[in-house]
Amino acid sequence: MTIKPLADRVVVKLTEVEEKTGSGIILAAAAKEKPQIAEVLAVGPGGMIDGNNVEMYVKVGDKVITSKYSGTEVKLNKEEYIIVRQSDILAIVE
Repeated sequence: MTIKPLADRVVVKLTEVEEKTGSGIILAAAAKEKPQIAEVLAVGPGGMIDGNNVEMYVKVGDKVITSKYSGTEVKLNKEEYIIVRQSDILAIVE
């Protein structure tokens, strides 16, 4: 089973959070912040949305920064994904 996003939606998978700080301190699970960097797995077609033409700027494989707490979390085949609007993506990480 796969997820095929519609309109201006993008399916992303969050990257793993570092368990150690730069100085070597190991973080407890409760102290970790929700990651904001994700990998794009699928992109909707864009098109006319609410009377505006939306062009999709992200593509599969891009690393992106998303807004905190944006999107809808989905579990499929024991994997967790987030479906966000392209407008919830703040930047592409190169």
